[in-house]
Amino acid sequence: MTGTLISAEVDYEAPGKQSGYLRVPHSVHRSAYGWLPVPITVIRNGEGPTLVVAGGNHGDEYEGQITVSRLAQEIEPEQLHGRLILLPMLNFPAAQAGLRTSPIDDGNLNRLFPGDPKGSPSEMIAHYYEEVVMPLADYAVDLHSGGSSLFYPATLLRGMGHGPEEEAALKLMQEALDLPYAWVFTSGGGRSSTARTAMGAANRKGVVNVMTELGGAGMVTPDILKRAERGLRRLMHSLGMMPDYAPDAADGTRELIVRGSVYAYDEGVFEPFKTVGDEVFEGEVVGLIHHLDTPQKAPDEVTSPYGGIVLCQRTMAPVRRGDAVYQIAADTGTDQSIV
Repeated sequence: MTGTLISAEVDYEAPGKQSGYLRVPHSVHRSAYGWLPVPITVIRNGEGPTLVVAGGNHGDEYEGQITVSRLAQEIEPEQLHGRLILLPMLNFPAAQAGLRTSPIDDGNLNRLFPGDPKGSPSEMIAHYYEEVVMPLADYAVDLHSGGSSLFYPATLLRGMGHGPEEEAALKLMQEALDLPYAWVFTSGGGRSSTARTAMGAANRKGVVNVMTELGGAGMVTPDILKRAERGLRRLMHSLGMMPDYAPDAADGTRELIVRGSVYAYDEGVFEPFKTVGDEVFEGEVVGLIHHLDTPQKAPDEVTSPYGGIVLCQRTMAPVRRGDAVYQIAADTGTDQSIV
């Protein structure tokens, strides 16, 4: 028994296509016996693997939510071999509000796993995902973007794999999703993972899983949205779940390691000198922080402690000390330390 208080309106074992809600108990002034509705669709047909695809882990990340909802609408059981579990708004209160964290309990879901079956709503969702959903899965994809404050190109995130079999499966997922970039982790993962993320939850349950960063800036990008849906259909074909789907030719993926982030050390308005994909040299001035309330004060220079390329950048001009303005990455195999 998992001890969860969440009940499901879908039967994970039933054939066909079902849509409903995970009912997260939530007793408040306006609704003494109420519950929060986390949308879920389960599509099952015959034998095959189980793939879980989740969006809305952070509520202000929209490409994943749209992509998962579209798959729920368009995929029918007769197209599928296996089981597809779709969660478009995993942290429903955050997604409903368009916020990174839940307005109910301030829960950052992707920092709360393995959760608590009798905790706050966000903790209950985290626990249910790890202890009920993940044990059903063979593969999982957690769809993120840069949210309101950052922008990424379409990027896959994955581990190295623990053993040849898992490594081959992760490479298959990367090649099938066929996003322009892949951020490859060189540590962590596996059943002993202590990560508080959905990737950590999947790793602890032995699920082969990847994550994505799909744009951001609080908006939806047509090209990235198209790449996300195309990639998931290609993935299901590669896993043998959609044998009749005809994938197009792969574009190829550039594998990267992340060196670290460039941070603001002053409060003001940030003027970037670089954009996503630009080359950066160690010690290079990559932007200025303007002090507009003190016009006679010269702006402060922001320098990068890393060389490489810009993988993501801040989308909000106002900054405070501690805000990340860039994330710098380099090709895998580059002989420099990783942060």
